[in-house]
Amino acid sequence: QVQLVESGGGLVQPGGSLRLSCAASGSIFSANDMGWYRQAPGKQRELVATITSSGRTGYADSVKGRFSISRDNAKNTVYLQMNSLKPEDTAVYYCTADLLLPEGIMFLTYWGQGTQVTVSS
Repeated sequence: QVQLVESGGGLVQPGGSLRLSCAASGSIFSANDMGWYRQAPGKQRELVATITSSGRTGYADSVKGRFSISRDNAKNTVYLQMNSLKPEDTAVYYCTADLLLPEGIMFLTYWGQGTQVTVSS
């Protein structure tokens, strides 16, 4: 059973920082693209950042220069360092990973359960 387990969310004041982690566990043959999405109340889920297996990154315009995505391929873990947080960053953050299982024939996208990030004074 493959799972993505997120951690690191919480309450932070505007201008503060948080680091989210997401570890993929289970029998995994290979991990391709990994990323983070977020969904604020009453809004659609939006892409925040992505990272390829080779380390190429992409960011939403709203977080460029403030957020940084990274990964540890040996641990099948992806991170999101969030700096200079704003109230509008408040959302549930979800990690995703395109994984190939040992018995699989193609990469499938898996999602974490989500972690709440609240930016408020």
